Amino acid sequence: MGIVEEAHNVRVLGSGEQVIVLAHGFGTDQSVWKHLVPHLLGSYRVVLYDNMGAGTTNPDYFDFQRYATLEGYAYDLLAILEELQIQSCIFVGHSVSAVIGSIASISRPDLFSKLIMISASPRYLNDVDYYGGFEQEDLDQLFEAMQGNYKAWCCGFAPMAVGGDMDSVAVQEFSRTLFNMRPDIALSVAQTIFQSDVRHILCHVTVPCHIIQSMKDLAVPVVVAEYLHQNLGGDSIVEVMSSDGHLPQLSSPDIVAPVILRHIRRDIAV
Repeated sequence: MGIVEEAHNVRVLGSGEQVIVLAHGFGTDQSVWKHLVPHLLGSYRVVLYDNMGAGTTNPDYFDFQRYATLEGYAYDLLAILEELQIQSCIFVGHSVSAVIGSIASISRPDLFSKLIMISASPRYLNDVDYYGGFEQEDLDQLFEAMQGNYKAWCCGFAPMAVGGDMDSVAVQEFSRTLFNMRPDIALSVAQTIFQSDVRHILCHVTVPCHIIQSMKDLAVPVVVAEYLHQNLGGDSIVEVMSSDGHLPQLSSPDIVAPVILRHIRRDIAV
């Protein structure tokens, strides 16, 4: 196993000609895909990895300067694909990883046959003629709460993000992976994500994009999915699911798995 593979806990499962790369969002790790993976193993080669900063990665490898922008994560993704000698993949990115995949695809579109974007947002802050869902004051309070008492913040944020009560298995699972992150790293990652704005690069994303979104999502309003659809540089399609929350693959796998599988198997009709 190469250095990059080891650092990102890369696992390659299943068999098949086509490669599917599954990339998780903030506060989770590759375990967030546990309900989807069994559906893929018979037909595809599946690549799972952890973003640097996830609780399952070595915190000593987290370079605060490198990961102050999303490009740092995109370079990691390209390095993983290179080390595994993957020449083309279907990339399934959740939340920030959908954006990371988009950034990577601009420099190496040949490596991505399509991007499947789940709960993705190019900007979380509201702006003139743009609704991202958050005001700066909201984010400042979020960061302050993370700094003040990280464990208490995790307990409050998890049910809001997942969209369920504290007793649900999905909320408990997200709480666990959130709490596994080192608090200073979690704060840095959250600041990078929530303050990011990649609207200007969307026109350069030419790989076909399948945008999948929950009907109700605390972090990403449904209008954001339509914004992506209108502003991406290549073909795109939107599907809004009847699921609730920002982590539908964890909280509503019975709804989400068939949708993801359909978008993996079918290309956008032009």
